[in-house]
Amino acid sequence: MSPILGLGIDIVEIDRIRKGIEEHGFRFTERLFTEEERAYCDAHVDPSPHYAGRFAAKEAIVKALGVGFGKEVSWQDIKILNDEKGKPHVYFSPAFLARLAAPSFLISISHEKNYVVATALWIYTS
Repeated sequence: MSPILGLGIDIVEIDRIRKGIEEHGFRFTERLFTEEERAYCDAHVDPSPHYAGRFAAKEAIVKALGVGFGKEVSWQDIKILNDEKGKPHVYFSPAFLARLAAPSFLISISHEKNYVVATALWIYTS
């Protein structure tokens, strides 16, 4: 078995997320991000790039899994948090883990002035 089970990438325009937040406020962020993700992003002077990074990472993960958001996985099933050094890590909800036994992912998020890109690598671990 190959150690790589799936690969996903996504790019997001930061202003697209900023406009979503401005137009829909808490309804927008609550639907797409967990409480812990919101706390992390909102702690920054400009939370929009951080929200955009998590949005892109979640999109990259579902692409690697070969599914979309909806019936199989919700936005709340995936949580992206940073460790003490700033490295992003993926966490899954118990409901999601009941459907797909402990998937292991490596992710990377990069910010540029107007865009955020994220890559997700679904790896086999025995």
